[in-house]
Amino acid sequence: MDSIIVRGNGPLKGQIPIAGAKNACLTLMPATLLSEEPLTLTNAPRLSDIATMTELLSSLGAEVSSLQDGKVQAMSSHNINNHVAEYDIVRKMRASNLVLGPMLARLGHAVVSLPGGCAIGARPMDLHIHGLEALGAEIELKDGYLHAKVPGGFKGAEINLAFASVGATENILMASTLAKGTTIINNAAREPEIVDLATCLRAMGAQIEGDGTSRIEVQGVDRLHGATHPVVTDRIELGTYMLAPAICGGEVECLGGRIELVGAFCEKLDEAGIHVEETAKGLKVSRKNGRVRAVDVTTEPFPGFPTDLQAQMMALMCTAEGTSVLEEKIFENRFMHAPELIRMGAEIEVHGGTATVTGVERLKGAPVMATDLRASVSLILAAMAAEGETIVNRVYHLDRGYERVEEKLGNLGAHIERVKA
Repeated sequence: MDSIIVRGNGPLKGQIPIAGAKNACLTLMPATLLSEEPLTLTNAPRLSDIATMTELLSSLGAEVSSLQDGKVQAMSSHNINNHVAEYDIVRKMRASNLVLGPMLARLGHAVVSLPGGCAIGARPMDLHIHGLEALGAEIELKDGYLHAKVPGGFKGAEINLAFASVGATENILMASTLAKGTTIINNAAREPEIVDLATCLRAMGAQIEGDGTSRIEVQGVDRLHGATHPVVTDRIELGTYMLAPAICGGEVECLGGRIELVGAFCEKLDEAGIHVEETAKGLKVSRKNGRVRAVDVTTEPFPGFPTDLQAQMMALMCTAEGTSVLEEKIFENRFMHAPELIRMGAEIEVHGGTATVTGVERLKGAPVMATDLRASVSLILAAMAAEGETIVNRVYHLDRGYERVEEKLGNLGAHIERVKA
C-alpha cells in the first residue's frame, strides 16, 4: 500500500482549488437510473469512490463515460439489464446503497447487497428500508442482500424519519420522484448535498419543494428526462484545506469556497483565532502569529459542525493553547485517529463519544496509520505542523475522498510526497 511522507516546514501560502463534492456526486450518479435519457455531471471530483460508483452503475447496464480528465461524468441508463447490486462492488463503499431507491422506482424490483465503507460505526439501513416500505416497497433481507419489489409502483406517503439521515433522505427523495401522488419527508436532512440532489432532479423534471429544510414535499411525475448538472463544491474538502493554514500558519485562498457551506465550522475557526475572509474567488484563511485558542466542538447534522471535519479539527486542537472537548454525536468509533495523534506527541483522552485534547507546543513526526478517510487527512495536517518526518501508512482511504492531495498541498509549500508500495 502507498504511504505519504510529510516533513513539517512552516507557513503555507497560495491558492488551492476545491473539487466538486464527493458525497454529492455519489448521490447524483445513481439518479441516472431514474431516466432513460442521459445525465451529465460537471465539476465531478476525481476519486476512487467515483470509480467504484461507475463500476456499480456499469454492472447494472448503465453507460458511464469519464470525460475531461474525470471532471465530467456522462451517463445513460437506457438499457438497465441487471437488477442485482453485487456484494463485491457494494462492500467497497457505503454510498452504493443509493441505487436501491432509483432501481425500485424505475424497474419495480432490485436486489442490493448490504453496503460497506469506512469502519466508523454501524450506519444501518433501517431508515432507508422503512421509508421505502412506506412508499409501497416489500423488502426482505436474505444472505446479506436486500430483496425488494414494489407491486404496482410507488405511491406517495408521509414519512417521518427518526433521525435526519442524509442517505435515507436521498434514497427516499429519488424514489418518490416517480411515485404516484405526494410524498412528504419529515425530519429530512438539510445538507447542501440534499439541495444539490433536489436541484439536479428538478432539472430532470421532478417536482420538489422544501429541500434545505426539515420538510421536503415531492409531487410524483410519470417520467424524468435528461439533464446537465454541476456538482456542488465539496464542503468537507473545503474545511479540510481551510485548516491547513490554521495549523501551519500562513495564508491560503480556497477557490470555490462559500461561507454558507461551512458556517458552523467558520464560527469555530473564529473562536480559535483564525481569520476567514470572503473573496471574489472563494475564502481566504490566515493565521499570522501565535498559537490558536482551544475551542469545544460538538458534531451535529447540518447546519451544525460536520462529523466529517471532526478528525481534522482535532489535529488543530492538538497544538492549541488550552484544553478542548470534542463530542461526537453522529457516528460511534470515530476517534480512531486519536491514538495515532498521540504517537505524534498529542495529549488526548477518549471516553466514549468524547475526546479531551490538551494542546502541546509542537507535535513530533512519527510513523502513523490511517484508519479511515477523514482520519488519514487529519494525520497529514498534523504532520505538516510537526517537527521532523511523519510517515502516514494505509493512505488508500485518502484517495476515496481527496483528489491529488500531495499536489494541492505541495503547491502551498508543504513538503509532502507519496511513496508507491
